[in-house]
Amino acid sequence: MPAPYPQEFRDGVVAVARGRGPGVTLKQIAEDFGISEASLTNWLKAADVEEGKRPGVTKDESEELRQLRRRAKLLEQENEVLRRAAAYLSQANLKLGGSAK
Repeated sequence: MPAPYPQEFRDGVVAVARGRGPGVTLKQIAEDFGISEASLTNWLKAADVEEGKRPGVTKDESEELRQLRRRAKLLEQENEVLRRAAAYLSQANLKLGGSAK
């Protein structure tokens, strides 16, 4: 998979595409910048989402969701450790209490 294009490059190509004159196609612009027409179309859609012109998940929302999922996974792991520790200590306490009688 090729390396992604820098965001500044994408923003510049999107600006050119949006400001294109009559008769200039997205295909021509894509060829001029050495990218595929599909990439340019995707970049235009993503820019519309970021600007609120189209429904979708923005980069900030996507990053926040990624962080929240990571945090939830960590909390689930911590909860499992605590649950196991409580079960272990409960069993240890039963053994100590049972031998004292």
